[in-house]
Amino acid sequence: MHGNKFRHNLLTALLLGPAAAWLVVFLVLPFIAIAVFSVGERAPEGGYQAAFTLAQYANLPARATAFWNTMMLAPMGALACLLVAYPVAYYLALQAAQRWRLILLALVVIPFWTSLLMRTYAWMYVLGGRGIPALLAYVGFEDIRLINTPGAVLLGIVYGYLPLMILPIYVSLERLDRRLLEASADLGATPLSTFLGVTLKLSLPGVMTGFSLVMILLLGEYLIPTLLGGGKVFFIGNALVDLFLQSRNWPFGSAIAITLVLVSVVVLIAANRISTRVSGARRVDLI
Repeated sequence: MHGNKFRHNLLTALLLGPAAAWLVVFLVLPFIAIAVFSVGERAPEGGYQAAFTLAQYANLPARATAFWNTMMLAPMGALACLLVAYPVAYYLALQAAQRWRLILLALVVIPFWTSLLMRTYAWMYVLGGRGIPALLAYVGFEDIRLINTPGAVLLGIVYGYLPLMILPIYVSLERLDRRLLEASADLGATPLSTFLGVTLKLSLPGVMTGFSLVMILLLGEYLIPTLLGGGKVFFIGNALVDLFLQSRNWPFGSAIAITLVLVSVVVLIAANRISTRVSGARRVDLI
């Protein structure tokens, strides 16, 4: 009896060991290093100098613009992704013919086969002076500026992260018991009442999963604000690149990174609570 239990525990340890080692080496240890850096001081030549101070955290308001842009545009971008993604996921899961569903899902995923850098560069041309503004000028609308604006950043966010929002919602809707929709209709509920009371409520775990995933990724976004914001729309990711690679102020950059992690944890906790209260789901999965 004890021998079987020992072998079972040994097998479990062997199966979990590689994954646990991977997480420790590439997640836990770097996080500890960043936490240590965050309470240090910048060395005279740049980098890290051992110390114990909370001055870096007290200096966070110095990057208030980056925090403000991120805290405003990241939720707005995630919400815009949700508003576009839900009708698409709804059609794929509940309306599209079975023989076309796989093809349509492939079309959703295909943009991921191309580098985000290349796709963002394409939007730079579309929104730049020789793209849409040139067409608008041709029909009489002069001096329309689209590139290097928050709107351009939001558009790039929606385009870049839309598949990550569609797929979790699609999974929730695809698992929906169609008999519940029929029962709601038989009991006299209007289509809108059925959607709000049954479809939307039961798909909320997928909604919160997609929203949390996109939101967390946007908190550290760097590429889209750089290219479509033109240096005028800074995210926290842009501040981190500046602090670590240019200013070489590793302690301050580490303090911002720790703050970013804490914000991500808050987002996950909030998503879990909302999902649990509204739909009764146990948690929001990001897998």
